[in-house]
Amino acid sequence: MSGVEHMRVLVTGSEGYIGCLLPPLLAERGHEPIGVDTGFYGTEPLYDPGTPKPPTIQEDIRRLRPEHFEGVNAVVHMAELSNDPLGQLAPEITYDINHQGSLHIARLAKEAGVERFVYMSSCSVYGVAEEEVVDEESPLRPQTTYAVCKTRVEHDVAEVADDSFSPTFLRNATAYGASPRMRFDIVLNNLAGLAWTTGVIAMESDGTPWRPLVHASDICRAVVATLEAPRDRVHNQILNVGAPEANYQVREIAEVVADVFEGCRLSVGSRGADMRSYRVSFDKLREVLPEFRCEWDPRKGAEELRRVFEAVGLTEEDFRSRRFTRLRQIEHLLSGGELDADFFWRERPG
Repeated sequence: MSGVEHMRVLVTGSEGYIGCLLPPLLAERGHEPIGVDTGFYGTEPLYDPGTPKPPTIQEDIRRLRPEHFEGVNAVVHMAELSNDPLGQLAPEITYDINHQGSLHIARLAKEAGVERFVYMSSCSVYGVAEEEVVDEESPLRPQTTYAVCKTRVEHDVAEVADDSFSPTFLRNATAYGASPRMRFDIVLNNLAGLAWTTGVIAMESDGTPWRPLVHASDICRAVVATLEAPRDRVHNQILNVGAPEANYQVREIAEVVADVFEGCRLSVGSRGADMRSYRVSFDKLREVLPEFRCEWDPRKGAEELRRVFEAVGLTEEDFRSRRFTRLRQIEHLLSGGELDADFFWRERPG
């Protein structure tokens, strides 16, 4: 990736699980990151990353204005209500933020002359796949409000792509791995937290559904590779993000985690209600970004989490706290009256 030009990159959701990992990587590559975050998850981090926080606009994406995009070369947009349970809590607000809010960001970016726009989509758009393996051309069967919004943003932003505005849509596999803004409501991280704090992984499901996985740091590296790639390679493209061998049955993931966390007991239940199952092809990613390779696998990720848990002395109370579970944190802010019914701050935290 020689000859890459310096870019001023606006990163929405810069204080989120993945968002906080991206600015240091951009800075390391010689770019200038600017954060945007409304601060829903501004609780105490799991650990100090030891990297400087970028200049950050503390604002809801729905209230961003044209001046926030002045001098910006690229936008990486990931600031949405994240995950299915949270989307189901308030579907109308999810559409307002995740669909309309995302279109608001894209329109402002295009009007300001921003050339590159990277949208963080999700493999969850494939839903219950009928094909053995799905790729970027496969039918979409989104099962949740969260996934439906992803499909709508992809479609609507692609419609406004032109010679001066170049979007790319990254359909990320299910993320895992350590982050200062940790999440324990995603599968591998949740299983690792259970293994460390309770010594038991008691699965309610039979673990047969398939899930593609990708480390949060590899997602960030894929974003940077997309921004630095020649425009004609990534213009208005959809890319599944993960390693070629990154499809696992949930039971396999649990077995890896139980093996890394020695002494952990694993039990498997009967089939659960969540029947989303999909295996994903990542061949197009390798074709479009041949210089990019995922550096992580679930075993390395579980080992990383074990080191972090040991270093911070993770307790079961911390693991189960609202700090690291999106739905619980938002419910806390709503029940305490800190957010109004539209998920705007009544009074912004100091």
